[in-house]
Amino acid sequence: MKIAIAHDYLVQMGGAERVVEVFHQMYPSAPIYTTMFSNNRLLDELRDADIRASWMQKMPGGKSHFKEMLPLYPFAIKDFDFREFDIVLSSSSAFMKSIQVPKNTFHLCYCHTPMRFAWDYDTYMERQTKSSVMKRLLKIYIDQLKQWDQKTSANVNQFIANSSVVKSRIRNYYHRDSDVIFPPINTTRFHSSANIDNYYLIVSRLVSYKRIDLAVEAFNRNGLPLHIVGEGPDLMRLKAMAKGNVRFLGRLDDGSVTKMMAECRALIFPGEEDFGITPLEANAAGRPVVAYQAGGALDTIVPHVNGVFFKRQEVEDLLLAIQEVENHAWDVSRIIQHAQKFDEKTFMEKLKIYMAKAYQQFREGN
Repeated sequence: MKIAIAHDYLVQMGGAERVVEVFHQMYPSAPIYTTMFSNNRLLDELRDADIRASWMQKMPGGKSHFKEMLPLYPFAIKDFDFREFDIVLSSSSAFMKSIQVPKNTFHLCYCHTPMRFAWDYDTYMERQTKSSVMKRLLKIYIDQLKQWDQKTSANVNQFIANSSVVKSRIRNYYHRDSDVIFPPINTTRFHSSANIDNYYLIVSRLVSYKRIDLAVEAFNRNGLPLHIVGEGPDLMRLKAMAKGNVRFLGRLDDGSVTKMMAECRALIFPGEEDFGITPLEANAAGRPVVAYQAGGALDTIVPHVNGVFFKRQEVEDLLLAIQEVENHAWDVSRIIQHAQKFDEKTFMEKLKIYMAKAYQQFREGN
């Protein structure tokens, strides 16, 4: 079978891009179609891949301002030609699930979420610094985009959801069934440490909906050290509100992040994520997680086994959860064992079996 991989864009490094990297491991000869990619942001494991970008790749400044290119993506993905492939495996949290494939080509979409900036627009824009006029104009466009997104969900033959909450969104927004296969974690990359430092850790893109501001406010109040790894448009706002015990370390290499995860008191995970690979990476390093009780964390956090929850996105609730994690005696080996249930090898085996069965049903149906 000839297989192609498709992903929204490769201009940032996050959980979805880690999934694409595993797809590439599974099918190294499969080309990766994407709207645009940045060599500076590309995971090392993808540098040998056959990446085929749309015409957006040549747009000046596009890779730095890819969010501002929002209206162009539906047009960019129309130009991809998948006639030579038996299967297209798409990785989508935005536009790539809407690609058009020939009737005899099977489109399996690994859905990280239906596009959150459309379906949960008010929450997504709540802390954005755009003007009220711009927000109103965007809302008009978003309403049209939701109609397009729902209509083009029919271009997918079969959906895989990356979490239980995403399965529910696919049902609610697209009126489609899906099966859950949790994203892969490279547990071999992480190790525990006998030297636990006194800092708490956040590893995240700095965008408003991830609620890093909530953590900054909490640590402003309790005075404990908080190290924040990552970059993004919310950086200056967060720096302006942070006290001296909160350090912003920018983007770090994998080795540095691995070491910091192994030596932190705990990882703070204050936002509602579609799944959330980072908490399980911290678990693979033997460290517990303080997580908001919503989204993908409901599938991955077992209270007092690998972390604790806080119920409301309020400073007081987060402070209580931090105190709870301080007071609990954590079993490092048990935390690591929990993370290993989500290992890359398990993911690869499940996906290969699932894809073979789904493709066979597709062929029989045609």
